[in-house]
Amino acid sequence: MSTFLFKTKEINYTPVSNVFIDKFMPKARGEFVKVYILGLKYCKSGEFGVSSQIMASALHLLETDVLNAWNYWNDENVIKMIPVDNMGNYNIEFLDLTDREIEKEDNINLLEELSKNSIKDMLEDIEKSMGRPLSSKEMTMYISWLNDLNFSPEIILLLVQYCTLKGKTNSRYIERTAMSWFDAKIKDINDAQIFIKKHEDKWIKIRKILNYLGIKDGEVMKPQEELLSKWTESYNFSLEIIYKACDICFQRINKADFKYIDGILTSWNKDKIKTLEDIEKKDVKKSNYTNFKNTNKGAENKNSKGTFNNFKQRDYDFKDLEKKLLGWDKND
Repeated sequence: MSTFLFKTKEINYTPVSNVFIDKFMPKARGEFVKVYILGLKYCKSGEFGVSSQIMASALHLLETDVLNAWNYWNDENVIKMIPVDNMGNYNIEFLDLTDREIEKEDNINLLEELSKNSIKDMLEDIEKSMGRPLSSKEMTMYISWLNDLNFSPEIILLLVQYCTLKGKTNSRYIERTAMSWFDAKIKDINDAQIFIKKHEDKWIKIRKILNYLGIKDGEVMKPQEELLSKWTESYNFSLEIIYKACDICFQRINKADFKYIDGILTSWNKDKIKTLEDIEKKDVKKSNYTNFKNTNKGAENKNSKGTFNNFKQRDYDFKDLEKKLLGWDKND
């Protein structure tokens, strides 16, 4: 029997997928690309884990930039970012991009479509809104929405303007927004405006809560955004109720903790609390119950202690008792 020993050597380079370079890197922010490549290096070199502080220091970035980068790549389906606890720790899984389905090219004749004034005007307005020329791929995408999503040129232009006003100009984000509008069954400008107002109202509330907590929009991660949406939409709490929960959180643990605040609001939602007066009533009721319990406990202790002390002792004539015990009473 023979034994074959292989000499292993750690590779001193990091393999980056050509799909990532061609498809994802060009439209991503530079700091996001840095985070991806450094994370890939740690992964391929067998590093067990690394903190956001170390990555930020190595790349001369803020820790929030590192977190935002991982969230971006997770949204782009380049990695899987899975929470492992409530302390802000995550498992990062790099996905195999070579198996990514190649996007199908639509059979659209651009020259023919650009000869139509309505489409040409739409694309020119989109370019003005974005402040840059459109690629042929982007033009094809917008034109395909006219048939595939049954959007009018006016709706497509409004959608692009809505995204650019939010500072989101990459085609992937705009495409996801278009699909959410399609799922919401938006058919005309009126439907689109109602949809925008509903979502803007939501974010106005969220921004006010974040400002109250001293947190910037860019520092909010997806799990935190889901909690904020739950408080404002599912629980339908007013801002003053949410502020009150934040105040209680600060008073008890001296920091902003989303899980702690969520625990308070979940309890209030269960108790059907909707106003500050409801909170005061609950606190008074709880205080009265505590006082009643303490009073009863004190009374029980007093009664148990006083039972012996309050016992009425009998009066004895000890000289007479002594005579009886010695039998002297019979000699009298």
